[in-house]
Amino acid sequence: MKHVTFHLSLTKQSQKSSFPPLSQQSTQHPPNSFISNAPPHHHHHLIPPPQNPTMILFFNPLILFFIFITTTTTAADILPGQSLSASNPTVKWSSPNNTFSFGFISNTPNTNTFFVAITYNDIPVWKAGGDTGVADSTATITLLSDGNLRLVNASGSVVWQSNTAGRGVTSAAIDDSGNFVLRNGTVSVWSTFDNPSDTILPGQNFTVNNVLRSGLYSFRLIDSGNLTLRWNDSIVYWTLGLNSSVNANLTSPSLGLQSIGILSLSDPRLSSSVIMAYSSDYAEGPDIFRFTKLDNDGNLRIYSSSANNPNVRWAAVSDQCQVFGYCGNLGICSYNGSDPICGCPSQNFDPIDPVDSRKGCRRKVEIENCPGSSTMLELDNARFLTYPPELSSQVFFIGISACRLNCLVSGSCIASTSLSDGTGLCYLKVPSFVSGYQSPALPSTSFLKVCGPVAPNPSGGSGTGTRWKLRPWVVVVAVVGTLFGLVIAELGLWFWCCRNSPKLGVLSAQYALLEYASGAPVQFSYKDLQRATKGFKEKLGAGGFGAVYRGVLANRTTVAVKQLEGIEQGEKQFRMEVATISSTHHLNLVRLIGFCSEGRHRLLVYEYMKNSSLDNFLFTPEERLQSGKMLNWESRFNIALGTARGITYLHEECRDCIVHCDIKPENILLDENYNAKVSDFGLAKLVNPKDHRYRTLTSVRGTRGYLAPEWLANLPITSKSDVYSFGMVLLEIVCGRRNFEVSEQTNRKKFSVWAYEEVDKGNIEAIIDTKILNHEQVDMVQVRRVVEVSFWCIQEQPSQRPMMGKVVQMLEGVAEVEKAPAPKAGTAMDGSVAGTSVNMSSSVSTFAPSMLQPSSSSSLQTPKGSSFASGMNVEKVSSSLLHSDTM
Repeated sequence: MKHVTFHLSLTKQSQKSSFPPLSQQSTQHPPNSFISNAPPHHHHHLIPPPQNPTMILFFNPLILFFIFITTTTTAADILPGQSLSASNPTVKWSSPNNTFSFGFISNTPNTNTFFVAITYNDIPVWKAGGDTGVADSTATITLLSDGNLRLVNASGSVVWQSNTAGRGVTSAAIDDSGNFVLRNGTVSVWSTFDNPSDTILPGQNFTVNNVLRSGLYSFRLIDSGNLTLRWNDSIVYWTLGLNSSVNANLTSPSLGLQSIGILSLSDPRLSSSVIMAYSSDYAEGPDIFRFTKLDNDGNLRIYSSSANNPNVRWAAVSDQCQVFGYCGNLGICSYNGSDPICGCPSQNFDPIDPVDSRKGCRRKVEIENCPGSSTMLELDNARFLTYPPELSSQVFFIGISACRLNCLVSGSCIASTSLSDGTGLCYLKVPSFVSGYQSPALPSTSFLKVCGPVAPNPSGGSGTGTRWKLRPWVVVVAVVGTLFGLVIAELGLWFWCCRNSPKLGVLSAQYALLEYASGAPVQFSYKDLQRATKGFKEKLGAGGFGAVYRGVLANRTTVAVKQLEGIEQGEKQFRMEVATISSTHHLNLVRLIGFCSEGRHRLLVYEYMKNSSLDNFLFTPEERLQSGKMLNWESRFNIALGTARGITYLHEECRDCIVHCDIKPENILLDENYNAKVSDFGLAKLVNPKDHRYRTLTSVRGTRGYLAPEWLANLPITSKSDVYSFGMVLLEIVCGRRNFEVSEQTNRKKFSVWAYEEVDKGNIEAIIDTKILNHEQVDMVQVRRVVEVSFWCIQEQPSQRPMMGKVVQMLEGVAEVEKAPAPKAGTAMDGSVAGTSVNMSSSVSTFAPSMLQPSSSSSLQTPKGSSFASGMNVEKVSSSLLHSDTM
């Protein structure tokens, strides 16, 4: 065997540029400034250096091949002449932090063909040539010496190229944002950000010169600032534009996606960015990767990816069947549950591809080949989609019969739709491509020209032309069912007559106790709760959701009965929400025992807390406190920690995140051992009758003094809003006074600002409640930690506030607490009515198929949807909340 000798210099500088590490792992911490993170750890598996400056290595061919592999996958610049091959798809060019990679990926399900793509954790975010850049298994992509990046098959045929020959390209690289750049020195000549395929990444500027493509669909930003989705570069089936209050004539608009999930429009003529769409998980999670993608079904979506699992967080077209051409030519889109499905109009048609129903249908007999006369197939509750530019030339004001006949006698018309919504509109479809939509909710009738006779699709409920026969087993089932029904009716009558019997009452109480012990919510009648509360006589208190009364059940269990106000939900939805609340079991949450839902009455039955709520201990003057009602510092700290654990369970440990929306001392109850238990969780969703598919609340109840600043900005309310409220409660636990109190002692300043200034001056004792400072030795280290945590929680920007799980760690001393930035001097939420419950609206993160409602302020900028596309109602946020795009 031949020996190959290499002489390696082992100086410190040359060790960095010698053989690359065989593997490299980088632990990256999220940029949470409130935690002191250790520097990233890099583990390098290197060939150990010898003692002398010369090393002799013996290489066999396998080692040479392995070193070749490792050198081609480093994050160094790619030089002219370097290439990648589809025959070895594991070799890729990676970004410095190994987050993004550039290389070949398999074209599933056809594994014999490949794309050249940029991927994030195996999720493709850019493809060379888009859908047309399909290469064979022996293809290569090379950075040529003339500066052109070219993808060729083994035959030499060019699949795709960057067209940068002769422009002085000296190197290429992929950066940590996912942008692959061809450079002339340090100047960018060409980049994937400037030449997108179907995806927009955070930090990427999408201009009027760019276009996203996926199949026949495209997404563009036009000069007016409108966002448009088109089919075949002609039919505009969705548009989203600026509100009419924005009078600026845009010069160079650009669209960008912030990493926190905001899709916004910028222009030199605009004073600040205009928000076009929110991701439903806006500002949540520091380790979430978000991107905007045009899918092959024609819908533009925002995705959030965590642990290689991308989830849809926003969709431009909320009704997929309204995407033009979704089911192909002559195809009809409908729904099977919540999933869109494609089918043919009738048995006069065959699917073009039996395997892929989205490719459309064709007539079994074309109209020009029809041996007889053509006729019109009638489709109830169906519509043939008509969008610009077809809209102006195909609309007529005629009745349903004329709409059918005019199309039948016209040689150019192949289909028509008559609207039954009172407008009298008729669409006569003259092009060769028609896209259909059928739904029981559509107030329209459509007609399609076919060669007679008409052969409608079979109905799902009955056969055609067959006589129904009475079978013996049907008779047996009917008789048995009737007898069973009579028995049930007799038992029900007996129960109705005897339900007030004392013996039966004991049995009912025992059954309810058994049901409660099993963890299931017990259903009470309104009369039962009237009797238990003695006609709602003993009132314990009242909050934003209704009054609370003391009651005693038939089994002698003392309970708290809450009469809910403002409930507009139906019976079924109310029961589902109650089931969700009752399924949350935690030491620091008040347990729901049962409920009542009769007519307009909606009541909830909770376990009774002997020591009432926290506010009775914090804000009652010392001279009025009863003996034994004084909370020492240790008890206060345990209450704060228990409350944080309860909220953490709601946010991070439940199957669905539950945002409380009304964290305040009145909703922190204390049991006989002074353990904190959070109450009223889950009620914000009960009161709001609107849809919550995207986990942001559109109309919730809160309390002044505890509301987060995003209420003012009309931003979606997330779990970070609860963090703000909890921060205010933490300050009150330490200080023993309301956070919205302004006095001479605070120099007429907002309390949180005054407290921060005192702590900053080292005078922390000035803010501690005198009721504990005068009676015990306080752990000042623990107090300082609690105060610092509270300052982090009440930061104006949601992205600067920690998650509740991190708050628990900081309170426990597990995570180090850095010094927080100073709170803002004040917001419009601080006012004279502080402490009272209010109803407010927050911006909607979803698109609705209705027209945009007028803005509440002329200074607000909102996007506006057209009448034929899904609109949205979002308002401009304050600039201080917009500028943060990281967690």
